[in-house]
Amino acid sequence: MLNKGLRDEESIRIDNVLKTLRSLDFVPHLLTDDEKFNIENQLKEFGLNIQTLVDYSNDELITLLTRCHLDFNHLEQFADFLTEFSKVENNNFEDKALAIYQYIQQESNVFSFGINAKIASAKNK
Repeated sequence: MLNKGLRDEESIRIDNVLKTLRSLDFVPHLLTDDEKFNIENQLKEFGLNIQTLVDYSNDELITLLTRCHLDFNHLEQFADFLTEFSKVENNNFEDKALAIYQYIQQESNVFSFGINAKIASAKNK
């Protein structure tokens, strides 16, 4: 278990990675090598890359992210990134995003209308 100081530093580090991932604009097109490199560098902070995102099962991905100390808010941001990232190339991470949203709703023990709306949206795609 991390002490409070390390936990705060870890949370700030995770926030910064997720902010960078979320700040990327995804439009339907093939990614340039520079765009892929930038995404890969950010995903590396969680022990991931684009191919491992494809290869990991939903449960494996959630387990990895929780081991990387992502709290429910961080998990939601990561699922939001996956939803947006699904717009480029032939990536389809919407099922992984849905699994993360469902995990948050179930495990947080707090009902969130926002998460519930994201679950409904992901199911309709």
